[in-house]
Amino acid sequence: MVLESLTNPAAAEKRPLQMLGLGALYASVGAWLALWVFKTESSLIMVFLAAMAAIPLMYNTVKMEEEKDLQGMEESWLLKEHAKALKAFIYLFIGMTVAFALWYTVLSPDTVTVLFKAQAATIKTINPGATGFATGGFATFTRIFLNNVRVLIFCILFSFLYGSGAIFILAWNGSVIGTAIGNFIRNNLAEAATKVGVAKAGHYFHVISFGLFKYAIHGIPEILAYFVAGLAGGIISIAAIRHDFGTQKFEHILLDSADLLLLSLIILFLAGLLEVWVTPLIF
Repeated sequence: MVLESLTNPAAAEKRPLQMLGLGALYASVGAWLALWVFKTESSLIMVFLAAMAAIPLMYNTVKMEEEKDLQGMEESWLLKEHAKALKAFIYLFIGMTVAFALWYTVLSPDTVTVLFKAQAATIKTINPGATGFATGGFATFTRIFLNNVRVLIFCILFSFLYGSGAIFILAWNGSVIGTAIGNFIRNNLAEAATKVGVAKAGHYFHVISFGLFKYAIHGIPEILAYFVAGLAGGIISIAAIRHDFGTQKFEHILLDSADLLLLSLIILFLAGLLEVWVTPLIF
């Protein structure tokens, strides 16, 4: 009750920046509770606890967006309204990701191994032998894009079946990206300490910002696509609960959801292009 009462959908859309702190808080509380209570099984429990705190906010936000659909406004107006919710969700996700990356960076190696065990294994599965992102090639792009489409489908299904279930998928992705960022920062900080010593603190801040920017280029649009798909699935789910089938309003909801799904696929395709060809080119 305490965590879910910190904000509400209207406040989140009006002041999306506050979602950064809220996302970091959810992730941090989830990480420490998982370590304290579940210890060796904390890797996945951490994600569930972080997502659980965000469920009421996400469900009520999706419910509010579905009510906007029932007003019968034009699609362009609806997309602008949905953009407010998506902006709040993105800031929530960024807050979670930064917190996961922070704890990966500052905790002891033994604790990191336990807390981020599943995330590290996932990174190795997606990019064997890589540092967490892809390096050029159509085959690589196809593999990554199809994997991302699979995640997108999970977001739609979880949102449709559980209302706000997509937050579990998104919190999981936040922990995976946070692990990749934290691993990059941790390794480069160790290298910097060896080469330049502890006196040049500016170099350390450069490493941190470099690591965040490296994964943000393709990570943010990719997660935006998941949120768009999750919002579409959630809107249909709430419409189904309210028994709006067969009405003109339900047809309007389906049209809005179809537009959101198409938009999510376009964003996901662009995110794949950025990940495979743009990010390696810059870094």
